[in-house]
Amino acid sequence: MTTNPYINAALASAYIVLVVFGITTLGELVGSGAEDTVMAPITMLSLLVLSVAFMAFTFFYRPVVLLLDGKRSEAVSFFVRTLAAFVLITAVVVATGFAVFV
Repeated sequence: MTTNPYINAALASAYIVLVVFGITTLGELVGSGAEDTVMAPITMLSLLVLSVAFMAFTFFYRPVVLLLDGKRSEAVSFFVRTLAAFVLITAVVVATGFAVFV
């Protein structure tokens, strides 16, 4: 990932938006009449693992590198800034969703 915590938080948010739009679009293409098969849980579990790996890399890679370099305070600061930016982005998205759709 980047060395900018705000870009990392934005990338995490963009990933979530991309996954939701992909699932929504695929659901519309397949339709609600499609039979559930063993592929549905396999697909969702695979997507969960991919998402966890992506988010772990986005949030933790840079702080772990800094920590291993002996820069504990920088590592903590980087992680907190990334998390705070992600919380802010999420709050704006949720507030916008409530304002538009409720």
